[in-house]
Amino acid sequence: MSTQTALLGARMGPRAEPVTVEATDRDLWERLRQADEAALTVLFHRHSDAVYNFAFRRTSSWSAAEDVVQATFTALWRRARDRRVDALLLDSARPLLLVMAGHECGNVLRATRRQRALTGRLELVDAAGAVPDHSTAAAARIDDERAMSDIRRVLDRIPAKQREVVELVVWADCSMAEAARALGVPEGTVKSRLARARSSLAGLLDVDTLEGLV
Repeated sequence: MSTQTALLGARMGPRAEPVTVEATDRDLWERLRQADEAALTVLFHRHSDAVYNFAFRRTSSWSAAEDVVQATFTALWRRARDRRVDALLLDSARPLLLVMAGHECGNVLRATRRQRALTGRLELVDAAGAVPDHSTAAAARIDDERAMSDIRRVLDRIPAKQREVVELVVWADCSMAEAARALGVPEGTVKSRLARARSSLAGLLDVDTLEGLV
């Protein structure tokens, strides 16, 4: 089942008027606040890739990132059905969705660790008779996850508030103003946190890696 199918499986009465892809995020968000499924669908197609990439960088796992995308938009849809979605103060919904995804990353990782603990023995038994996947795509995914895990271990050595600014401004290309709005802090706070993050990481990474990261 696709993320979109799982997310939009339940409808709320008659369908609203079609939403054009040219609609602004603010227009879509206003319709979403009234539990408009069509608006959610367009927002999903518009921003799910950004949420997916953000979640991968946070979790170092492609499969976990997929779960985070579904969890993020499912949580948004539940809030919309309960009429608990605040007005969008930015031109783009992406920064706010990324902040929501950051919260869901922790939930997904905790659930994953619990599941692994429960099924660890069974996986060992299954692995004995399993045929390894040596495809190029599978190898590339594993390499990506290992590389991202190495980066996360370094990034985890700086304070969480500095990390989230790096993730939003540097990795997700949000503006300082967008990150500030999404995080609920002054723009100057975002700038200072990013500066401190770069300073801290300069002592942990070589020059080439630092330039690619921050």
